[in-house]
Amino acid sequence: MTADSRPARPTLLGQNQYGKAENRVVRIVRDGATHRIKDLNVSVALSGAMDDVHYSGSNANVLPTDTTKNTVFAFAKEHGIESAEAFGVHLARHFVTSQEQIHRARIRIEEYGWERIGATGHSFARTGQETRTTEITFDGRGFQVISGLKDLVVLNSTDSEFWGYAKDEYTTLKETHDRILATEVTARWRFSWTGEDETEGDGAENGDAPAWEETYAQVRGHLLEAFAGTYSLSLQQTLYAMGSRVIEHHAGIDEVRLSLPNKHHFLVDLEPFGLKNDNEVYVAADRPYGLIEGTVLRDGAEARIPVTD
Repeated sequence: MTADSRPARPTLLGQNQYGKAENRVVRIVRDGATHRIKDLNVSVALSGAMDDVHYSGSNANVLPTDTTKNTVFAFAKEHGIESAEAFGVHLARHFVTSQEQIHRARIRIEEYGWERIGATGHSFARTGQETRTTEITFDGRGFQVISGLKDLVVLNSTDSEFWGYAKDEYTTLKETHDRILATEVTARWRFSWTGEDETEGDGAENGDAPAWEETYAQVRGHLLEAFAGTYSLSLQQTLYAMGSRVIEHHAGIDEVRLSLPNKHHFLVDLEPFGLKNDNEVYVAADRPYGLIEGTVLRDGAEARIPVTD
């Protein structure tokens, strides 16, 4: 559509995308009596030459969202799901390279964990610890892969202080040199791999792509080890330690963004009952809560993970 054919009004179409959200796909790999399960929630968003459908309602360039849904399930069979990242790379490349009018594809995936139970090879229980996430964007030239996790609740029962902070006439919080530090970790990390030299596959064939499954386990471990191993004077200090440990141990990760709500635990006043509370009994408050967010970058890297979406 040319500028002259646009509606005669003082508006222009801005950034836009469309697709099918939250396609719940479960893939079972049956290796004899031993089965493996991948449980994903896949959201597809496409953008490109979409002016006409917004200005005039012409659907000539619109690949139906139902087609994107069907593609997710067909690819689960045809390509399997080795990892959430590799699956997303396959999908993103497909939509951009198979449809001339689609210039950019964004695939967001949540993965739900399962663990084996019993003596059989086919019984599972949801782990219920955290949800694994990944976002793959492809623009026809290269990929951006941002993986992560959310809803990972952690707690240190000591080795945390909070004192020496700024005060004004509204400050009532008492300083403490021994407190519970608890948070629910949301972490996202951006890989330096872009696959720009790749024309087929997910990059794993020539060793350029990260080992997605192995890297996830390692990054999760480093986040937990940094949380547990940091004597914390502030949650900000802990956040920086967690992000730094990931980057220091993984050359292929350039950026880590963390969101850490402070899950407050307040000492209960037991003096009215003639009892001393020596850092033993707390009330867990779910709101309001302090929210600490920050990005840790490899020196020289550019921040690309969005603060908000």
